[in-house]
Amino acid sequence: MKALTAPGAGGRRSTATIYEVAERAGVSIATVSRVQRHAHLVAPETRERVQRAAHDLAYRPSRLGRSLARGHHDSTGIVFPDLTGPYFSAVILGYEEASARQGRSVLILATHGRSASEEQVLDLADRVDGLVLTGRTVPDHLVEELGQRGVPVVLLARPGHGAADSVRASNAPVAAELVAHLLDHGRRRLAFVGDPDGSSDAAERWSGFLQAHRAAGLAPAYAPTPSGYREEDGRRAALGLLRAGDRPDGIVAANDEIAMGALRAARELGLAVPDDLAVTGWDDIPAAAHLAPPLTTVRQPMVELGRRAAVLLTERIERTRTDPRHEVLPTELVVRSSCGCVHPT
Repeated sequence: MKALTAPGAGGRRSTATIYEVAERAGVSIATVSRVQRHAHLVAPETRERVQRAAHDLAYRPSRLGRSLARGHHDSTGIVFPDLTGPYFSAVILGYEEASARQGRSVLILATHGRSASEEQVLDLADRVDGLVLTGRTVPDHLVEELGQRGVPVVLLARPGHGAADSVRASNAPVAAELVAHLLDHGRRRLAFVGDPDGSSDAAERWSGFLQAHRAAGLAPAYAPTPSGYREEDGRRAALGLLRAGDRPDGIVAANDEIAMGALRAARELGLAVPDDLAVTGWDDIPAAAHLAPPLTTVRQPMVELGRRAAVLLTERIERTRTDPRHEVLPTELVVRSSCGCVHPT
């Protein structure tokens, strides 16, 4: 029989095992495991003996052991194209908060457009109970392959596909409302700055841009101007537009950071916003209300997107339902001064 050493006696001891707890409590290891997972199903006297033995031995269940025993990892993965910027930070915050309440840890993968991203996603899938895939980080065929492997999947900021759940924010209707607002201001040379080919959200916002022009009997003055989603990307894209001979009188940016870059570009070229150029964004990040001028934008529930993704994924992991669910969260036009409106101070 292996001798037990009390914590603190003779120096630091190794972590107690489930076998030691079972021996001290006079029960089987199966009973110890049952107390850990379903204490209410164990007789009170037995449960108290096991809990007292675990306390005396400073026993801490192994996460790996529990995962192997239950066939679960107690963790989920979330895959982003990038991790910079307030949008991703807010989504991660909501996702991590909800996951922590469910007792699950979170593994985060940023693909950054790497050529081996599909292999990285498949590797991550082997180490978690389910995956959240944001935007177009992986192609449809990989979503289908994950489903065939039995991996629960939730698509975030991307339309549903196959058996995967999805959660996204409303884009096209509010984008149409935003562009109609600019057209009502008399702006006729509006430029959309973003990447509809690389982002489902941007594609839907471009669709709303087109809807508003059609409703007004107008044709867009420009094709979409491709841009990354950081401030410097927006600055470069806006400089290219504003230096042209037929410069726009309004920039509809696919997110607030692009819009911030457009404001910088306008200042560099001596253009006044909104007199010479209207600028709008999307997301309503905290800085948007404090820019000069304050930014007209669309508020989307970034933290709630992360929370809902975690909830939907848990439902699929725990098999509380098997039917795909597709949620669209509401967004809201926030009018400030950058579009030409008088903004209260």
